[in-house]
Amino acid sequence: MHNAQAQATHNEQDAWSEWILHHRNADDPIFGEIVRAEIERHADRVLDGAHLRSGMTLVDIGSGDGLVAFRAFERIGSALNVILVDISQPLLRHAEAIATERGLRAQCEFVHCMSAQDVSIDNASVDALTSRAALAYMPDKPAALREFHRVLKSGGRLSIAEPVFQDEAFAARALRQVAMSQPPDVGESFLNLLHRWKAAQFPDTAEKMADSPICNFSERDLLRMVQEAGFSEIHLELHIDVRPSIMTTWETFIGISPHPWAPTLKTILAQQFSAEERALFEQALRPLVDSRQAMTTDRVVYLTAKK
Repeated sequence: MHNAQAQATHNEQDAWSEWILHHRNADDPIFGEIVRAEIERHADRVLDGAHLRSGMTLVDIGSGDGLVAFRAFERIGSALNVILVDISQPLLRHAEAIATERGLRAQCEFVHCMSAQDVSIDNASVDALTSRAALAYMPDKPAALREFHRVLKSGGRLSIAEPVFQDEAFAARALRQVAMSQPPDVGESFLNLLHRWKAAQFPDTAEKMADSPICNFSERDLLRMVQEAGFSEIHLELHIDVRPSIMTTWETFIGISPHPWAPTLKTILAQQFSAEERALFEQALRPLVDSRQAMTTDRVVYLTAKK
């Protein structure tokens, strides 16, 4: 890591920067490279849909560590202006340090924004708007999409990629039902422990699910909201990939979290499990992780539209 990046990394952290810089990859350099390659694939598809050209202005909402912005510069060159908007000041400082080191600071504007309903950008002032894994976390998605529509020029393009976590919540709810249906004399079973893990990371009741921005919408809901915001020429693709897990070690497995609001499994085991429960849980699950025979399912929506 370059000096400026290292300095930015050590600034005061928040939940978003902690996740992107640490909990997304469990501070495992090898696993971090694998994760980075996956994220770059999503970012490249988002940029494919943005149709960028030299001289354009791009705004990236939920810019994080600047991945989409910097890959846009790699495609177009320095004849591009990028506005990076994020809720996390530490991440904006981190991205600004990278931009400075790459000689791109003059082409970048960094906007700290606490609400996607007001991104502090002039009406009809940008040619393209991208967002990767940001809209999913916004409580009022219709208002955010109306704001996206407002800042785009006529004919401007929207291109986003968002995770769909609804099925994770359905799975947590199903585990809860199984756990609650067991007779009291059964004792603590692996299914109970599995439910406790999943419930700490995803809502496990209908009420909690309805209140969760990341779990209370489907790809069809997203399509409807984009239409209602005034966009046209909408194209949506839902990609579901079922494949072997990319986990490299048990330590990495328990050190990651699936999203910024979720504790790591390591934290859950330490805070919510007894020593005996931790031993039972690891005995049941670790062989599957170590053998790399575990399967994982990723659900991502890609959507493009035009103002």
